[in-house]
Amino acid sequence: MNKNFLVQEILRLKKEKNAVILAHYYQDEDIQEIADFIGDSLELAKKAQNTNADIIVFAGVHFMAETAKILNPNKKVVLPDWNAGCSLADGCPPEDFRLFKEQHPDHIVVTYINCSAQIKAMSDLVCTSANAKKIIESIPAEQKIIFAPDENLGKYLEKETKRELVLWKGSCVVHEAFSLDKLIEIYSNNPTAKIAAHPESEDHILKAAHYIGSTSGIINFIKTDPAAVFIVATEAGILHELTKAVPDKTLIPAPTTEDNSCACSECAYMKMNTLEKLYLCLKNERPEMLITEELRTEALKPIRRMLELS
Repeated sequence: MNKNFLVQEILRLKKEKNAVILAHYYQDEDIQEIADFIGDSLELAKKAQNTNADIIVFAGVHFMAETAKILNPNKKVVLPDWNAGCSLADGCPPEDFRLFKEQHPDHIVVTYINCSAQIKAMSDLVCTSANAKKIIESIPAEQKIIFAPDENLGKYLEKETKRELVLWKGSCVVHEAFSLDKLIEIYSNNPTAKIAAHPESEDHILKAAHYIGSTSGIINFIKTDPAAVFIVATEAGILHELTKAVPDKTLIPAPTTEDNSCACSECAYMKMNTLEKLYLCLKNERPEMLITEELRTEALKPIRRMLELS
């Protein structure tokens, strides 16, 4: 379908149906351009909580649309591609996690928002990379903690908070793909550059970074830091909005071990959403995210605690 046609139809349907389009920074550029709001997981969760729209079109991955539905039981939540998943969420099956939790009965559970509603329902608190440190530090020092599903983020939090955490062994395929050797090579060719990395990255990448933070944190760092060149170690979709915000700065995506077309790290799940799929899901109002009220109310508790703390 023609891009101009799709854009015009999306705008028309959005107005006609009182819909809002929420998009993650890792979405395709065409989707970011038409979205009402672009953000990271925390910003999108807050936006979903406060929207007056009747329909939320969530251009992101499955767990994000699910979180939006948990926060908005009376709104219709649709997503462009039902199969847009997440390696972190998929790597933490509810039955396995229930057994893991039973092995540590005196621990409270903090889960990264990149997990299913079933995992959230087993949690005491949910966090995002933007507020994870704050969430952990809000828990009394003597209280033992399970942190899931991201082991790399958990290890980073152990260092930052000086807390010992029982970690679930999960990881994000996008943030584990960065090559240290290639990163060092790029840095040696750009010695004045600053490296900004997401805490889901592996420890050897974080050790090389000048700044470690969430997607929005990285964006704010690059906007405000006086350096002229930045090497960015997170999903390459972040560069679209960032390039517009800092046109005078040079942004280099951190290289991956793969010899892929963009020489950067892209989330295949995030890129499953397209402008055409977004148009069709708004037109047909499906696939629709549905969740049982019992599961929704249990999963809402730790999300609500997170939103109150942040």
